[in-house]
Parts: sequence; C-alpha cells; structure tokens
Amino acid sequence: MKPAILLFILFMGTHTYAQTSPSPYKIRSLTTAPINSIRGLSVVTDSIVWVSGTQGKAGRSTDAGNSWEWYDIPGCDTVDFRDIEAFNSERAVIVSSGEPARIFLTVDGGKNWKQTYYNDTKGIFLDAMDFWNEREGVIIGDPINDLFTILRTSNGGETWEPMTGPKASAGEACFAASGTTLRVLKGKDFAFASGGTVSRFFRFNGNSWHITAWPATQGLSTTGIFSFAFRDGSNGVAVGGDYKDVMQENRNCLITKDGGRTWTAPVLAPRGYRTGVEYLDSKRLIVTGPFGTELSGDGGSTWFPLGNDPQGYHVIRKAKNGSRVYMAGGKGRIAVLDIKK
Repeated sequence: MKPAILLFILFMGTHTYAQTSPSPYKIRSLTTAPINSIRGLSVVTDSIVWVSGTQGKAGRSTDAGNSWEWYDIPGCDTVDFRDIEAFNSERAVIVSSGEPARIFLTVDGGKNWKQTYYNDTKGIFLDAMDFWNEREGVIIGDPINDLFTILRTSNGGETWEPMTGPKASAGEACFAASGTTLRVLKGKDFAFASGGTVSRFFRFNGNSWHITAWPATQGLSTTGIFSFAFRDGSNGVAVGGDYKDVMQENRNCLITKDGGRTWTAPVLAPRGYRTGVEYLDSKRLIVTGPFGTELSGDGGSTWFPLGNDPQGYHVIRKAKNGSRVYMAGGKGRIAVLDIKK
C-alpha cells in the first residue's frame, strides 16, 4: 500500500474514533451567577471555588458549588475582573482588565476588599495572574511603550512592584480570556503567550527571557494563543484560535515536549476557538471555549468533543489541592466536570 494512502486511512480512523468515542465525563451545571460574563476562576480545593467577572462582581462557594455568596467590589460597578487567585476560603486577590488597572485583596471571605494597586496610565490592560505560593505572584499585561507590563508581589498581593518586561512587536499583546495566558512554572520560572499580529511564547528562567516564535495562528488582532498549561517541566499544550472565526481549527492547538523551546500541531485539533486548557492527569486534558469543549487522552495529540454541553465556557480550572474541575463562562454559567459512574 502506498504510504500516502496508508496515512490517509490511519488519519480517518483516528478522526472517526475521536469524534465518536464515548466519554466517562459529563459537564454538570451548578448555578447561574448574577454576573453577565465570568472569566476569573480559582479552585483552591474540591470544595472551595472563587469566580470573578463583569459588573465588578465576585463569588465564592465553600461546599463544592452547591451554594454561593456574591460580592460587589465597592466603586467597581462597570469593572471587568477577568482573573482571581484564591488561597483559601478567606483570602483572594482579584485583578481587573482595562483602564484603569485595579487589584483588590480580601482576607475575610469577600466581606471587605482593599485596593492594593491602581494605575490609570493610558493603554494599561492587565491580562492574567498566577502565584507560585501564597506570597509570591506575577501579573502580565499588554505592552506600554513597546514593553509588556509585568507586576510582581512577594507579600500575597498586599503590594505590587513593576518588572521590566520583554519587548513586544507591533500589534502584539496578550488575551484576558481566562487568566491562563500566564503560568508560573518550577522554581522562579514563569511564562506567557501573546497574540495579535504576532503570537509568541515567552519564558522567564529567573534571570533572562527565552522567546519562541511558534506556529500558532496569528496575523490579526483577534488571533493567537489564549491559554496554555504544563504537566511538568517539559510537556505542555497551548490553545487559541480566532475569536471572530470561531470554527477555525488551523494552528489553534500546539504541543511541546521540551519546555516550550519547540511546538508542533496535534494530529487532530479541537473544533475551533478555545480559551482554556487544563491537565486532568499525566495524559488526559480538557479544553474549552465559548463554543465547545473537548477531551484528550493522549497528551493533546487528538481531541474528541464532550457533547453534553455544546455551549462551552470561557475558563476551566482544576483544584490546586484536589481533583475536581470547574468551568465558568458567559451568562454567569458555572459547572463542574463529573465522572460518570
């Protein structure tokens, strides 16, 4: 048999299996929040979950999503809080997108919020936040004067200090779609992904930057990588696409096995624009976006749809200390990923 014909048959077999394979997972709706759109999600344990979003609102559950408390951050009725990082049921940091940039901290379970950062510099836009531990964290923002905005804290978000970021290309920025265009890594490393006219992968090793030009979709202000996750120091998956061409699959998913130095496309990509990806274990991943959700059982090489909830979500996160996976998105929808018995 000719190699080209054999390759086609093998691909079609994989494609058919990926589209029809039954899944042991099911998305179960938990609640509809009084928030138009949720993009901030932090899962501390299987039971403690925090969310944030539009209208200056945040929410918290301490019983695995069965009941919720909702909070209005004072003076922020029109603010969109696109990322939140929680450390327990009482302490959380919340960050806004847009101008001016605002960061708030609560230490009493959302009853009170203290503003710990304010910046009304023209063009400032904070995109994502992550923490190594309860004290050390980092935030990435769009470029100002051609340099990416980076803030760091060493006291749990009480104060934030600027760090000189790498230079951006014309039309290059980050996406504040799910708080996962930035990830902290082992040691003092952290990384972020960009998009727009140029999409690249930036990794800081504690002393210097390593910048990779990867084969992600790019060239328009609406294209690039919107989320990535690492299983360990070497293996990672990045997803994105074009938020104005939501069914476009070309170069919307990339895989690395060398810590981000090189990236390749999967055998079978997710079905379009995706904004969040998480590892379930060493081989299994889940990816979501506002128009669908997929699962992979082979490290991201092939993806099949999780079809019981086709609407999709903006953000998906696994418990830092636990195994449960929560999702949140448009119209205040919050859900959990269940394993079918």
